[in-house]
Amino acid sequence: MTVQSGRRERKKAATRQKIADTALRLFLERGYEAVGIREIAAEADVAVTTLFSHFASKEALVFEQDADFEHRLAQAVSGRAPDEPLMPALRREMHAMVRHCTADGAAPVWRMIDGSASLREYEESMRLRHAESLAVAIAADPGLSRTPTACRTIARFVVDAHALAREAADPEAAVDEIFGMIEAAWEFTGS
Repeated sequence: MTVQSGRRERKKAATRQKIADTALRLFLERGYEAVGIREIAAEADVAVTTLFSHFASKEALVFEQDADFEHRLAQAVSGRAPDEPLMPALRREMHAMVRHCTADGAAPVWRMIDGSASLREYEESMRLRHAESLAVAIAADPGLSRTPTACRTIARFVVDAHALAREAADPEAAVDEIFGMIEAAWEFTGS
C-alpha cells in the first residue's frame, strides 16, 4: 500500500510540474494574457479538469511554488532549534527564497508579472496570505510572547522583505539591510 501511495504521489507531483513548466514556457513565449487554460492543458497533454485539480487559477500557474514558500516561512519559526532566536531563522529562510527568485532565468518571469495587473494582484494577495500564516506561526510559539498586532506587523515586514530584496541591485545585501530594521522592530515590540 505504501509503495502504491508513494508512486501515486510522485506521479501527481510530476503531472503538476509538467503543467507548470508548460504554462511558464507558453507564457514566456507568447505573453501571459495571450495564452489560455485550454492551450496549456492541451500542450501538457492533460484535461482541463486535471489542470484545475492542481492549480486553482491561471495566475497560480505562474506562482506554482506558492504553497511551498508559505510552508517554509512557517517552518522557519516552528522548526528552529529551541534556543535559536527567531530573526536569524527568518533571515536565513528569506535569503534562500530571494536566491531562488533571483536565480538565472528568473528576470523574464518577474518582468511578466510586473507587466500583468492580474499577476500583480495575485502576488499581493499571496503575500498577504503568507504574512498571515507567518503571523500565526509566530503567535503560536510560546517562547516569543508578542501581541497579535506585533506578530502580524513583523510577519508583513518579513514577507515584504522578499519583494523589496528581489528588486534590489544586490538582493543578498538588501535582505541583510531590511532584516536589520526588522530585528530592531522585533526587539522594540518585546520591551
